[in-house]
Amino acid sequence: MAENVRWGILGTGKIARAFATALWDTPGAQLVAAASRSLDTARAFADEFGAGVAYGSYQELADAPDVDLVYIGTPHTLHFENALMALRAGKGVLCEKPFMMNLRQAEQVIALAREKKLFLMEAMWTRFLPALAQVKRIIESGEIGTPQQVMADFGYAADVGPEHRLVNPALGGGVLLDLGIYPLSICAALLGPIESVCAQARMGPTGVDMETSFTLKHRGGGMSIGICSMLARTPCELTVSGTRGYVRMNTRFHQAKSLTVVLDDGTLRTIDTPFIGNGYAHEAMEAQRCWREGLIESPGMTHDETLALMAVMDEMRSQIGLAYAADESRAP
Repeated sequence: MAENVRWGILGTGKIARAFATALWDTPGAQLVAAASRSLDTARAFADEFGAGVAYGSYQELADAPDVDLVYIGTPHTLHFENALMALRAGKGVLCEKPFMMNLRQAEQVIALAREKKLFLMEAMWTRFLPALAQVKRIIESGEIGTPQQVMADFGYAADVGPEHRLVNPALGGGVLLDLGIYPLSICAALLGPIESVCAQARMGPTGVDMETSFTLKHRGGGMSIGICSMLARTPCELTVSGTRGYVRMNTRFHQAKSLTVVLDDGTLRTIDTPFIGNGYAHEAMEAQRCWREGLIESPGMTHDETLALMAVMDEMRSQIGLAYAADESRAP
């Protein structure tokens, strides 16, 4: 194998910690740098996860010559400027979901990656889970017949104060951007491009959505229903139903270690599926593969798919009356 892929991580919060942990389980990965707006925080993170260098600014990491790929794990509202910064510095980028705050931002970042011929991928880690690949194989085999419907939920009760990023509009708070992107993305992955969407929401006291449900009509036929919540603990299951039966990604589909297939003749079987570490290693391996091969996007999460999903989320936000400051601001 060639030399390790050298990673730099922007941000030191919960999601950045999860990704840093996953790099320990990722063959050929080396965490060489971490950055925070506080040098002390960056040093503590670097020491904990074995990064060689800590930086007290994101720009310093972007400019570091020994970094191949930058993982962006900063708050949602910083993804746009951070991604542009890393790409302008010549780095490949894996940007945490939601990829950007809106379609306009996504278009600008993807245009820059294409112009500079640099790798860029939305860090939709569930797209690369072995369980999802197995679901796709079952569908393609015809075992459950023609797929007609997907149902997916993702929810938990968030007991946080009004300044917490989950509910703070200044930090891109709201359940759609934080959780809803998971069922939305996986429904599109299984039933194809989305033709239309209808969304409803319950808004919270800070003005962001606390619970959102949506119905999708897919261009190739079939419909899907998704719900995301910060008010209720849901089963977090995903079921694809076809003309002959269904396949279900069992409890907590984003961490699925098994599938259940039920057919209309009464046949039932359970299939165990691999799951490495905390699950994020699968997307890290894909990013490394693409970067090594000189690709600017992954076939498992293409730029066009990311743009299409951002457009759907913009439409959903319009329907539920959710707007952010980023919808008015321009490029940095």
